[in-house]
Amino acid sequence: MVVVHSPIEVPWTFYSPLIVAAGLLLPQRWFLFTCLGYAVCMAYAGTIVGWSLFNLLAVLGHALTMALIFPGSRSRDRLGVPGNAADDMLVDLRERLLALGRFPELPPGWHAECAIHSAYGDKFSGDFAVTSLSADGQRLEVVLVDISGKGRRAGTRSLLFSGAVGGLLGQVEPERVLAAANSYLLRQGWAEGFASAVHLSVDLPSGDFTIGNAGHPVPFQFAAGSGRWSMLTSAGGPVLGILPIAEFPRRSGRLGRGDALVLYTDGVIEVRDHDLELGLDRLVGSAERLLVDGFAGGAQRLTEQAQAGETDDRAVVMVWRS
Repeated sequence: MVVVHSPIEVPWTFYSPLIVAAGLLLPQRWFLFTCLGYAVCMAYAGTIVGWSLFNLLAVLGHALTMALIFPGSRSRDRLGVPGNAADDMLVDLRERLLALGRFPELPPGWHAECAIHSAYGDKFSGDFAVTSLSADGQRLEVVLVDISGKGRRAGTRSLLFSGAVGGLLGQVEPERVLAAANSYLLRQGWAEGFASAVHLSVDLPSGDFTIGNAGHPVPFQFAAGSGRWSMLTSAGGPVLGILPIAEFPRRSGRLGRGDALVLYTDGVIEVRDHDLELGLDRLVGSAERLLVDGFAGGAQRLTEQAQAGETDDRAVVMVWRS
Protein backbone atom coordinates (compact mmCIF):
# COMPACT_ATOMS: atom_id res chain seq x y z
CA MET A 1 0.00 0.00 0.00
CA VAL A 2 2.96 2.31 0.53
CA VAL A 3 3.81 1.99 -3.16
CA VAL A 4 0.25 2.86 -4.22
CA HIS A 5 -0.17 5.96 -2.04
CA SER A 6 3.42 7.21 -1.86
CA PRO A 7 5.39 5.61 -4.68
CA ILE A 8 8.12 8.23 -4.60
CA GLU A 9 8.88 7.90 -0.89
CA VAL A 10 9.80 4.19 -0.83
CA PRO A 11 12.59 2.76 -3.02
CA TRP A 12 11.30 -0.10 -5.15
CA THR A 13 14.20 -2.28 -3.96
CA PHE A 14 12.57 -2.17 -0.51
CA TYR A 15 10.41 -5.09 -1.63
CA SER A 16 13.31 -7.46 -2.41
CA PRO A 17 13.59 -8.96 1.12
CA LEU A 18 9.78 -9.21 1.31
CA ILE A 19 9.70 -11.28 -1.88
CA VAL A 20 12.48 -13.56 -0.66
CA ALA A 21 10.77 -14.05 2.71
CA ALA A 22 7.46 -14.86 1.01
CA GLY A 23 9.13 -17.44 -1.20
CA LEU A 24 10.86 -19.12 1.74
CA LEU A 25 8.05 -19.07 4.28
CA LEU A 26 4.69 -19.06 2.48
CA PRO A 27 2.93 -22.00 0.80
CA GLN A 28 3.14 -21.96 -2.98
CA ARG A 29 -0.36 -20.56 -3.60
CA TRP A 30 0.20 -17.63 -1.21
CA PHE A 31 3.56 -16.94 -2.80
CA LEU A 32 1.81 -16.74 -6.18
CA PHE A 33 -0.76 -14.32 -4.71
CA THR A 34 2.13 -12.25 -3.38
CA CYS A 35 3.73 -12.14 -6.82
CA LEU A 36 0.43 -11.17 -8.42
CA GLY A 37 -0.16 -8.42 -5.85
CA TYR A 38 3.34 -7.11 -6.42
CA ALA A 39 2.79 -7.01 -10.19
CA VAL A 40 -0.46 -5.04 -9.77
CA CYS A 41 1.13 -2.54 -7.37
CA MET A 42 4.18 -2.01 -9.61
CA ALA A 43 2.00 -1.49 -12.68
CA TYR A 44 -0.06 1.12 -10.84
CA ALA A 45 3.02 2.80 -9.40
CA GLY A 46 4.65 2.89 -12.81
CA THR A 47 1.74 4.83 -14.26
CA ILE A 48 2.19 7.46 -11.52
CA VAL A 49 5.95 8.00 -11.33
CA GLY A 50 6.91 6.70 -14.76
CA TRP A 51 9.29 3.95 -15.72
CA SER A 52 12.80 5.18 -15.10
CA LEU A 53 15.72 2.91 -15.91
CA PHE A 54 16.30 2.25 -12.20
CA ASN A 55 12.66 1.32 -11.60
CA LEU A 56 12.64 -0.95 -14.62
CA LEU A 57 15.80 -2.73 -13.45
CA ALA A 58 14.33 -3.12 -9.96
CA VAL A 59 11.18 -4.77 -11.32
CA LEU A 60 13.19 -7.05 -13.59
CA GLY A 61 15.39 -8.02 -10.64
CA HIS A 62 12.33 -8.83 -8.56
CA ALA A 63 10.86 -10.91 -11.39
CA LEU A 64 14.10 -12.88 -11.68
CA THR A 65 14.12 -13.43 -7.90
CA MET A 66 10.56 -14.75 -8.03
CA ALA A 67 11.47 -17.12 -10.88
CA LEU A 68 14.47 -18.47 -8.95
CA ILE A 69 12.54 -18.93 -5.71
CA PHE A 70 9.48 -20.54 -7.28
CA PRO A 71 10.97 -24.06 -7.84
CA GLY A 72 12.01 -24.26 -4.19
CA SER A 73 8.60 -23.07 -3.06
CA ARG A 74 6.96 -25.67 -5.30
CA SER A 75 9.19 -28.44 -3.93
CA ARG A 76 8.38 -27.55 -0.31
CA ASP A 77 4.68 -27.38 -1.18
CA ARG A 78 4.82 -30.89 -2.69
CA LEU A 79 6.48 -32.18 0.47
CA GLY A 80 3.87 -30.47 2.64
CA VAL A 81 6.60 -29.05 4.87
CA PRO A 82 6.69 -25.26 5.45
CA GLY A 83 9.67 -22.96 5.23
CA ASN A 84 13.19 -24.35 5.45
CA ALA A 85 12.04 -27.50 7.24
CA ALA A 86 11.95 -29.32 3.88
CA ASP A 87 15.59 -28.47 3.25
CA ASP A 88 16.47 -29.54 6.78
CA MET A 89 14.69 -32.83 6.14
CA LEU A 90 16.73 -33.51 3.02
CA VAL A 91 19.95 -32.65 4.85
CA ASP A 92 18.99 -35.06 7.62
CA LEU A 93 18.27 -37.82 5.10
CA ARG A 94 21.62 -37.22 3.40
CA GLU A 95 23.41 -37.46 6.74
CA ARG A 96 21.64 -40.73 7.46
CA LEU A 97 22.79 -42.09 4.08
CA LEU A 98 26.38 -41.14 4.86
CA ALA A 99 26.11 -42.65 8.33
CA LEU A 100 25.16 -46.04 6.87
CA GLY A 101 28.53 -46.13 5.10
CA ARG A 102 30.64 -45.29 8.14
CA PHE A 103 32.57 -48.23 9.47
CA PRO A 104 32.09 -49.17 13.12
CA GLU A 105 35.09 -49.64 15.38
CA LEU A 106 36.76 -52.88 14.35
CA PRO A 107 38.75 -55.34 16.45
CA PRO A 108 42.49 -54.69 16.83
CA GLY A 109 44.42 -55.34 13.62
CA TRP A 110 41.49 -54.61 11.32
CA HIS A 111 40.97 -51.36 9.41
CA ALA A 112 38.45 -50.11 6.87
CA GLU A 113 37.72 -46.89 5.00
CA CYS A 114 35.08 -45.61 2.60
CA ALA A 115 35.33 -42.56 0.32
CA ILE A 116 32.46 -41.32 -1.86
CA HIS A 117 32.58 -38.36 -4.26
CA SER A 118 29.47 -37.32 -6.16
CA ALA A 119 29.42 -36.02 -9.72
CA TYR A 120 30.07 -32.28 -10.03
CA GLY A 121 30.21 -31.92 -6.25
CA ASP A 122 26.50 -32.65 -5.71
CA LYS A 123 25.47 -33.42 -2.15
CA PHE A 124 23.75 -36.64 -3.22
CA SER A 125 25.34 -39.54 -5.04
CA GLY A 126 24.21 -42.64 -6.91
CA ASP A 127 27.09 -44.49 -5.23
CA PHE A 128 26.74 -45.49 -1.61
CA ALA A 129 28.04 -48.02 0.89
CA VAL A 130 26.32 -49.79 3.77
CA THR A 131 28.32 -51.42 6.56
CA SER A 132 27.42 -53.72 9.43
CA LEU A 133 29.33 -55.35 12.28
CA SER A 134 27.66 -58.27 14.04
CA ALA A 135 26.68 -57.86 17.69
CA ASP A 136 29.51 -60.17 18.78
CA GLY A 137 32.04 -58.25 16.67
CA GLN A 138 32.95 -61.36 14.71
CA ARG A 139 31.59 -60.57 11.22
CA LEU A 140 31.94 -57.47 9.09
CA GLU A 141 29.67 -56.96 6.10
CA VAL A 142 29.95 -54.26 3.43
CA VAL A 143 27.77 -53.57 0.39
CA LEU A 144 28.96 -51.06 -2.20
CA VAL A 145 26.21 -50.00 -4.62
CA ASP A 146 26.15 -47.98 -7.83
CA ILE A 147 22.52 -47.14 -8.59
CA SER A 148 21.54 -45.89 -12.06
CA GLY A 149 21.86 -42.15 -12.52
CA LYS A 150 24.19 -39.66 -10.88
CA GLY A 151 24.17 -36.99 -8.23
CA ARG A 152 20.78 -35.58 -7.21
CA ARG A 153 18.92 -37.55 -9.89
CA ALA A 154 19.87 -40.77 -8.11
CA GLY A 155 19.78 -39.31 -4.59
CA THR A 156 16.21 -40.24 -3.63
CA ARG A 157 16.61 -43.79 -4.92
CA SER A 158 19.90 -44.10 -3.05
CA LEU A 159 18.20 -43.04 0.18
CA LEU A 160 15.45 -45.64 -0.19
CA PHE A 161 17.66 -48.47 -1.39
CA SER A 162 20.35 -47.89 1.24
CA GLY A 163 17.76 -48.26 4.00
CA ALA A 164 16.57 -51.53 2.49
CA VAL A 165 20.11 -52.89 2.18
CA GLY A 166 20.92 -51.79 5.72
CA GLY A 167 17.94 -53.79 6.96
CA LEU A 168 19.26 -56.91 5.22
CA LEU A 169 22.80 -56.93 6.59
CA GLY A 170 23.08 -59.03 9.69
CA GLN A 171 19.50 -60.22 9.32
CA VAL A 172 19.83 -62.63 6.40
CA GLU A 173 22.63 -65.00 5.43
CA PRO A 174 25.35 -63.40 3.26
CA GLU A 175 24.41 -65.76 0.42
CA ARG A 176 20.91 -64.24 0.28
CA VAL A 177 21.71 -60.52 0.57
CA LEU A 178 22.02 -59.73 -3.14
CA ALA A 179 19.00 -61.85 -4.08
CA ALA A 180 16.89 -60.04 -1.47
CA ALA A 181 18.15 -56.65 -2.68
CA ASN A 182 17.25 -57.67 -6.23
CA SER A 183 13.69 -58.52 -5.16
CA TYR A 184 13.35 -55.15 -3.40
CA LEU A 185 14.38 -53.19 -6.51
CA LEU A 186 11.99 -55.13 -8.72
CA ARG A 187 9.08 -54.31 -6.40
CA GLN A 188 9.74 -50.57 -6.62
CA GLY A 189 8.97 -50.33 -10.34
CA TRP A 190 11.33 -47.37 -10.83
CA ALA A 191 11.91 -46.21 -14.41
CA GLU A 192 15.66 -46.35 -13.70
CA GLY A 193 15.54 -49.12 -11.17
CA PHE A 194 18.70 -51.10 -11.76
CA ALA A 195 21.92 -51.06 -9.77
CA SER A 196 25.24 -52.87 -9.60
CA ALA A 197 26.49 -54.02 -6.22
CA VAL A 198 29.25 -55.98 -4.54
CA HIS A 199 28.79 -57.60 -1.11
CA LEU A 200 31.71 -58.50 1.15
CA SER A 201 31.37 -60.65 4.26
CA VAL A 202 34.47 -61.14 6.44
CA ASP A 203 34.90 -63.48 9.41
CA LEU A 204 37.24 -61.29 11.46
CA PRO A 205 38.81 -63.94 13.78
CA SER A 206 39.99 -66.06 10.84
CA GLY A 207 40.17 -63.50 8.02
CA ASP A 208 38.07 -65.73 5.75
CA PHE A 209 35.78 -63.80 3.43
CA THR A 210 33.24 -64.29 0.67
CA ILE A 211 32.30 -61.83 -2.08
CA GLY A 212 29.13 -61.72 -4.14
CA ASN A 213 28.98 -59.60 -7.29
CA ALA A 214 25.93 -58.23 -9.12
CA GLY A 215 27.19 -56.69 -12.35
CA HIS A 216 29.79 -54.67 -10.43
CA PRO A 217 33.46 -53.98 -11.26
CA VAL A 218 35.72 -56.79 -10.04
CA PRO A 219 37.36 -56.16 -6.62
CA PHE A 220 41.07 -56.76 -6.18
CA GLN A 221 43.23 -57.98 -3.31
CA PHE A 222 46.75 -57.30 -2.13
CA ALA A 223 48.60 -60.35 -0.80
CA ALA A 224 51.46 -59.41 1.51
CA GLY A 225 53.11 -62.78 0.92
CA SER A 226 53.60 -62.18 -2.80
CA GLY A 227 53.61 -58.39 -2.68
CA ARG A 228 51.16 -58.25 -5.59
CA TRP A 229 47.61 -57.13 -6.35
CA SER A 230 45.28 -59.64 -8.02
CA MET A 231 41.74 -59.43 -9.41
CA LEU A 232 39.05 -61.48 -7.63
CA THR A 233 37.24 -62.61 -10.75
CA SER A 234 34.22 -64.88 -10.41
CA ALA A 235 31.06 -65.80 -12.30
CA GLY A 236 29.01 -63.21 -10.42
CA GLY A 237 25.44 -62.38 -11.34
CA PRO A 238 23.42 -59.77 -13.27
CA VAL A 239 22.81 -56.21 -12.14
CA LEU A 240 20.06 -55.82 -9.56
CA GLY A 241 16.51 -54.91 -10.55
CA ILE A 242 16.42 -56.53 -14.00
CA LEU A 243 15.69 -60.26 -13.68
CA PRO A 244 13.04 -61.59 -11.28
CA ILE A 245 15.02 -64.79 -10.71
CA ALA A 246 18.80 -64.47 -10.54
CA GLU A 247 21.68 -66.26 -8.86
CA PHE A 248 24.70 -64.54 -7.38
CA PRO A 249 27.60 -67.00 -6.93
CA ARG A 250 30.16 -66.04 -4.31
CA ARG A 251 33.93 -66.25 -4.28
CA SER A 252 35.82 -67.08 -1.11
CA GLY A 253 39.26 -66.02 0.04
CA ARG A 254 41.29 -65.03 3.07
CA LEU A 255 42.78 -61.79 4.36
CA GLY A 256 46.03 -62.46 6.16
CA ARG A 257 48.15 -59.97 8.02
CA GLY A 258 49.28 -57.20 5.69
CA ASP A 259 46.62 -58.06 3.10
CA ALA A 260 44.04 -55.63 1.72
CA LEU A 261 40.83 -55.61 -0.34
CA VAL A 262 39.62 -52.81 -2.61
CA LEU A 263 36.01 -52.40 -3.75
CA TYR A 264 35.13 -49.59 -6.15
CA THR A 265 32.46 -48.31 -8.53
CA ASP A 266 32.79 -47.88 -12.29
CA GLY A 267 33.19 -44.10 -11.95
CA VAL A 268 36.69 -44.77 -10.61
CA ILE A 269 37.86 -46.57 -13.76
CA GLU A 270 35.44 -45.40 -16.46
CA VAL A 271 36.45 -42.66 -18.87
CA ARG A 272 34.55 -41.73 -22.02
CA ASP A 273 36.20 -43.01 -25.23
CA HIS A 274 38.69 -45.11 -23.22
CA ASP A 275 38.83 -48.85 -22.66
CA LEU A 276 37.85 -49.96 -19.15
CA GLU A 277 41.00 -52.06 -18.97
CA LEU A 278 43.09 -48.91 -19.16
CA GLY A 279 41.16 -47.39 -16.29
CA LEU A 280 41.55 -50.57 -14.26
CA ASP A 281 45.30 -50.68 -14.90
CA ARG A 282 45.53 -47.07 -13.81
CA LEU A 283 43.65 -47.83 -10.58
CA VAL A 284 45.89 -50.79 -9.76
CA GLY A 285 48.92 -48.59 -10.44
CA SER A 286 47.58 -46.04 -7.96
CA ALA A 287 47.03 -48.84 -5.45
CA GLU A 288 50.65 -49.90 -5.90
CA ARG A 289 51.75 -46.48 -4.70
CA LEU A 290 49.80 -46.98 -1.48
CA LEU A 291 52.36 -49.60 -0.45
CA VAL A 292 54.90 -46.84 0.13
CA ASP A 293 52.87 -44.70 2.55
CA GLY A 294 50.52 -47.37 3.91
CA PHE A 295 46.85 -48.08 3.30
CA ALA A 296 45.53 -45.44 5.72
CA GLY A 297 43.79 -42.74 3.68
CA GLY A 298 44.04 -44.93 0.59
CA ALA A 299 40.30 -44.95 -0.19
CA GLN A 300 40.26 -41.17 -0.39
CA ARG A 301 43.39 -41.04 -2.54
CA LEU A 302 42.13 -43.63 -5.01
CA THR A 303 38.81 -41.81 -5.33
CA GLU A 304 40.45 -38.44 -5.93
CA GLN A 305 42.79 -39.89 -8.57
CA ALA A 306 39.92 -41.28 -10.68
CA GLN A 307 40.46 -40.26 -14.29
CA ALA A 308 36.78 -39.42 -14.80
CA GLY A 309 37.19 -36.55 -12.34
CA GLU A 310 34.02 -34.69 -11.41
CA THR A 311 31.96 -36.07 -14.29
CA ASP A 312 30.78 -39.21 -12.48
CA ASP A 313 30.02 -40.53 -9.02
CA ARG A 314 33.01 -42.36 -7.53
CA ALA A 315 33.35 -44.60 -4.50
CA VAL A 316 36.12 -46.76 -3.02
CA VAL A 317 36.04 -49.08 -0.01
CA MET A 318 39.25 -50.49 1.47
CA VAL A 319 39.52 -53.21 4.11
CA TRP A 320 42.92 -54.30 5.33
CA ARG A 321 44.60 -56.20 8.13
CA SER A 322 47.77 -55.12 9.91
